[in-house]
Amino acid sequence: MMERMHGTTILAVHRNGKTAIAGDGQVTFGETVMKQGAVKVRKLEDRVLVGFAGAVADALTLLEKFEEQLDLARGSLKRAAVETVKLWRTDRILRQLEAMLIAADESEILLLSGTGEVIAPDEPLVAVGSGAPYALAAAKALYRETALDAAEIAERSLGIAAEIDLYTGGNATVLQVGGGA
Repeated sequence: MMERMHGTTILAVHRNGKTAIAGDGQVTFGETVMKQGAVKVRKLEDRVLVGFAGAVADALTLLEKFEEQLDLARGSLKRAAVETVKLWRTDRILRQLEAMLIAADESEILLLSGTGEVIAPDEPLVAVGSGAPYALAAAKALYRETALDAAEIAERSLGIAAEIDLYTGGNATVLQVGGGA
């Protein structure tokens, strides 16, 4: 049986008119770390952030589809997300892709899944990937109990996840939009 590449943690946080998205840089193949500096978060149109987890080629294909839909929707995050998920669910080839996307702007965070969901979380925090439960728990604690800004919460939470989840690396890329960022 062929080993699969995996090991990603992506976290998005919104606070005080700013949204940050952080992604670890580690890629593993079985029990081996293959890369420490992968970039799994992107800024689109200078105001939309995306992060992806799952099979890399699949995630990049979905990212491309989302970017196309964002252009068609004239920058409307929610509309682009809904149209991307529609394509994902109805296209015979896209339906097979194994990945998840987080898309965010300065006011909203959305989780896109291949099962047809576009989810806006109850709290302005969402995570995907192998270390998602740990990063999300850390982010919730920091969000509720500190005055840290969105980028600081995202970076520190990913660091905490990296201490617990062996598939989450300590090299985080953090991007931010909003509030003059």
